[in-house]
Amino acid sequence: MHDLVIRGGTGAERYAGSKAGPAKREIQADGCLVTPGWVDIHTHYDGQATWDPYLSPSTWHGVTTAVMGNCGVGFAPVKPEQRDWLIKVMEDVEDIPGSVLSEGMRWEWETFPEYLDALDAKPKVLDIGGQIPHSAVRAYVMGERGVHHDEATPADLEAMREIVRQGMQAGAAVGFSTSRTFLHKYDQRKYPPGTFATG
Repeated sequence: MHDLVIRGGTGAERYAGSKAGPAKREIQADGCLVTPGWVDIHTHYDGQATWDPYLSPSTWHGVTTAVMGNCGVGFAPVKPEQRDWLIKVMEDVEDIPGSVLSEGMRWEWETFPEYLDALDAKPKVLDIGGQIPHSAVRAYVMGERGVHHDEATPADLEAMREIVRQGMQAGAAVGFSTSRTFLHKYDQRKYPPGTFATG
């Protein structure tokens, strides 16, 4: 027995949804179009997902699943002193206004698993898949050395691998993201030594 069957919905006669067997729940969709939801595999809703259950405008266009954390940019893991920097990176790389992100996000997380928990606690009308963003992981482990493109030490690399492992185990089943596109390089000159305030 099916959990749900939609009967009668059509886009063309050959696709009429009335041939399925019995179901626990049935919806009569006579006279209605029944279409699959869209999966948007490349979004930057990492901040907006923390306050907007609709992820507008995607839901206006039939998106039912959004994948975020693309291009290696996102907001977890993050130490409190790195929040503004991650906002600036998102603004530089993806042209999302930093003022909107600063106003909207409440930063109820530090680790990537905590970020997923914070998202899970919010109401939403579509499914979200999160990728672990390289820039956040690198800054979290390396601090200013990561911002200024210093080479990662073996200890840095192991710490980053552990963060990715924890994120995958917590539900970042979509994976890890990075970018090598020239256009995705932020301007280091905007981030002089001392970018991350201490204490």
